[in-house]
Amino acid sequence: MDLDLTIFGNRGSHNSPAMKTIVQEKDIIVPDEGMFGAALNYDQLNRGRPVTISFKARRVTVAGPRGKLVKAFNHVDFEVVKKSDKRFTIRVWLGNRKHIACIRTVCSRIENMITGVTKGYEYKMRFVYAHFPINVNIIDSGKTVEIRNFVGQKVVLKVPMLDGVAVAQSTAQKDELVLSGNDIDNVSQSAAQIQQTTRVRNKDIRKFLDGIYVSEKGNIVKE
Repeated sequence: MDLDLTIFGNRGSHNSPAMKTIVQEKDIIVPDEGMFGAALNYDQLNRGRPVTISFKARRVTVAGPRGKLVKAFNHVDFEVVKKSDKRFTIRVWLGNRKHIACIRTVCSRIENMITGVTKGYEYKMRFVYAHFPINVNIIDSGKTVEIRNFVGQKVVLKVPMLDGVAVAQSTAQKDELVLSGNDIDNVSQSAAQIQQTTRVRNKDIRKFLDGIYVSEKGNIVKE
């Protein structure tokens, strides 16, 4: 069944006959029993397990095979109308251009939540160094990255992972970290914190390219 996120808006006055002009329509497949919706592909259906979505006071809860994600969209004014268990309509009354753009962002984030609870997210990061090898240890049961000998420094750099993100050293590739989790925001932000922590300072970055960089983005569950 489909989750229909239909956006309503109006650029005219209150007395305008186009009070509820449809600005944009967006369908999101929500997997049901025996159905699995591929992320951002509304026509292709694969076998899998169901996903449930619920709205309460602009707080979205998405539950699936990999767990549950909850996000609040209180900063955006919109109305949610429930048509069925799998079908919702999001409306914006008298919305301007920026307001409608925010609703499109909400739709995209819900899509990412559906992908997260069905396939998960996986980021891979590679070590780059010219002379001083970067030594990385995973501590706190995969919740903290400890970086040593970065450009020869004696200081030990520690980067804690955000909630729901696990990190491990790759077994298939030397000098590689693998970050995984259901929330794309936390997975990508954890990768960004590792990259920013290993930023070379007070040197010419065109010459000193040492660091830990994102090399690949994908899903935990491969198609």
